[in-house]
Amino acid sequence: MAPIVVTAGEPAGIGPELCLALAAARPDDAIVFVADPDQLHALAAALEIELAIHEVDDNPASWPAKKSGELLVLPIRYATPIQSGVPDARNARTMLDGLCKAIDGCLDGRFGALVTAPLQKSSVIDAGIAFTGHTEFLAERTGSGQAVMLLVANELRVALATTHLPLREVPDALTQAGLAAVLRIIDADLRRAFGIGEPRILVCGLNPHAGEGGHLGHEDDAVIRPAVTALRSEGLDVVGPVPADTAFTPASGGADAILAMYHDQGLPVLKYAGFGHSVNVTLGLPIVRTSVDHGTALDIAGTGRADAGSLLAAFDLAKQLSSR
Repeated sequence: MAPIVVTAGEPAGIGPELCLALAAARPDDAIVFVADPDQLHALAAALEIELAIHEVDDNPASWPAKKSGELLVLPIRYATPIQSGVPDARNARTMLDGLCKAIDGCLDGRFGALVTAPLQKSSVIDAGIAFTGHTEFLAERTGSGQAVMLLVANELRVALATTHLPLREVPDALTQAGLAAVLRIIDADLRRAFGIGEPRILVCGLNPHAGEGGHLGHEDDAVIRPAVTALRSEGLDVVGPVPADTAFTPASGGADAILAMYHDQGLPVLKYAGFGHSVNVTLGLPIVRTSVDHGTALDIAGTGRADAGSLLAAFDLAKQLSSR
């Protein structure tokens, strides 16, 4: 099986040290890290992590056989010095170039899956690059058209109809066609990637009480319900709109995935249930991509205090999904 590629993310954040922790915790797995090897050497020495760090090129045929306790790095090098906890927009382009290397390697078969450490969106935007997040970047780079963010914590799976939008923009972003497309992607990948034969998907309403028959908003009846009805006529087991305050309770009857209408409708519940070991999975791509459930944690970067649990879970899930 092709190695899994892991990008270190924001160089001033906790991503690089999490990569060291992953390499130490999974010494016998085939992993290639996209990172600045000089930074990894310095961090490993400062944190007293014993790993042999070897650089590799773009040609897998030239890669040495992986030995236990070794860390293989496809190198990127930052021109601007890295200071833990202090992102520098001048390094953003190099970071994204590394991400592109990893994505392209998955597309051409050099890598079996992609795992990403967190990046600092503000640093990329400050560099003058139009950027809303990993999910949208991956969709564009892979030519997928649309991708869906799914967070996984044990048996709880929460997908998002919209991702990184200001709350006031969410209602206008929801359309029948858009919701139908998202739900088809979720259904297809639950079957293909997760091996669920007949997935059941609960769809949250947008407004309190799913609109209360139009008294608390019209989007639930005018947009969400018709999309659900259309997909049910296609044979998908889709239920909704369900009031979001009961969708996550046993009273909902359970589901293989829950579709939330916006970021902070679904993710607080999931992170309460599994923060530190939940995983971000991008659906709708021609490659397997997983990521952590947290950000760059600039306040503790470089201290060795970062918890690698979510990156370990992301790696393990990527390995599982890529073996199907």
